[in-house]
Amino acid sequence: MKIYTVQVSPILTNCYLLCDEDVGVCALIDPGGHPARVEKMIEDSSCQLQCILLTHGHYDHCDAVRDILLTHPDVPVYIHKNDAVEAGGRYSLKFPRLDEHNQRYYAEGDTLTLGSLTISVLETPGHSSGSVCLVVGDVIFSGDTLFRATCGRTDFPDGSYDAILRSLARLGRLEGNYHVYPGHEEQTDLDYERRVNPYMQQGLRQ
Repeated sequence: MKIYTVQVSPILTNCYLLCDEDVGVCALIDPGGHPARVEKMIEDSSCQLQCILLTHGHYDHCDAVRDILLTHPDVPVYIHKNDAVEAGGRYSLKFPRLDEHNQRYYAEGDTLTLGSLTISVLETPGHSSGSVCLVVGDVIFSGDTLFRATCGRTDFPDGSYDAILRSLARLGRLEGNYHVYPGHEEQTDLDYERRVNPYMQQGLRQ
């Protein structure tokens, strides 16, 4: 397993490429802008794109999806149903649904296969009602649920502070340590977050 990262969108969203290099396939996570840079990341990996995975529907995590589909027209795009809408603008807080050819949905407990890798879906609402974390091996792609020593904002119409505390507590109660690849800023791990993250600690106390 190899993970590539490029920062995209006006607010430096982390866009990830998860690769099974032995099989030569990859999944694109949260392409929030700069489609040319994202395409170069895919090309440089020498892996074939199998799917696009969205941790939630905010524009800075999905704004390049349609441009990517121009080059990869048959790739399915996964998102939680709560974060997708029939129509939306560039700065929408929901993902404008694609046609049935591309649009897919995932929810709690679903798994996706990427070569020899298994990607598990955890529902972690709070930043938005459809926020998910994606777990593969000892890695969590946390979107805007968990950042290093903090968490995503909850003051959007679809956000909930109480819900994100429950989601952070759920992550904190996972057995063992995980490497965390967040939607913004630098990587972290669960052991560090359990020690220093005041929001996770608050959630775990409840």
